[in-house]
Amino acid sequence: VSTTESDADALVERARAWEGLEGRDLAQEVTCDETYVVEPEGEARAHVVAFDFGIKRNIVRKLVEAGCRVTVVPATTTAAEAMALQPDGIFLSNGPGDPRPLHYAIDTAKELIATADLPMFGICLGHEILGLAFGAEIYKLKFGHRGANQPIKEHASDRILITSENHGWGIKGDSLPPMLEITRNNLNDGCVEGFQHRERPIFSIQCHPEASPGPHDSDHLFSYFAELMQRHTA
Repeated sequence: VSTTESDADALVERARAWEGLEGRDLAQEVTCDETYVVEPEGEARAHVVAFDFGIKRNIVRKLVEAGCRVTVVPATTTAAEAMALQPDGIFLSNGPGDPRPLHYAIDTAKELIATADLPMFGICLGHEILGLAFGAEIYKLKFGHRGANQPIKEHASDRILITSENHGWGIKGDSLPPMLEITRNNLNDGCVEGFQHRERPIFSIQCHPEASPGPHDSDHLFSYFAELMQRHTA
């Protein structure tokens, strides 16, 4: 609560007065101020526009390692501004807090889904924003998923994966529209851990595949995204 205040009663009052995270737009407090570009070594396989809602440096690094040229844009970037950069794919990043107040990001994702025939990939907050853009509902978890030992079931492979997670909100599985397929569920509480579009190259996951030092069970998804973009532009 404090590193300077020593009065116990004052600390209790400060804790009680905390407004919490629900309903607050925290992405604009942590997003980049200006667009910047990170280039891979050698020729790029694909060009990604990455929306920064609080993007982790290692996510950018992983995209670059997968051979992508990454243009990181502020959270409030519009669909038209993103498309003017001529991307091969759109990435929606992680970020703090409640996704529901980020109306600008949800609207942008909706517009990109409707007008841009491009692969899209969301992680954590980006996964939730993508879900909201498709009309899904978000709920506050009773117990947030924290730490590097979250077990999930990957339905396509019938494998159990260990993941790193840090989120307090989730997508209601029964609120997802028919064109979306749940790809992963948390084994502790059943939370939706991933979904994909049944016909288009759009997918998202709740965990952090870039986590360092790990686990790395979902690390391959960065290369998968790059391959989707390459195939889509071929």
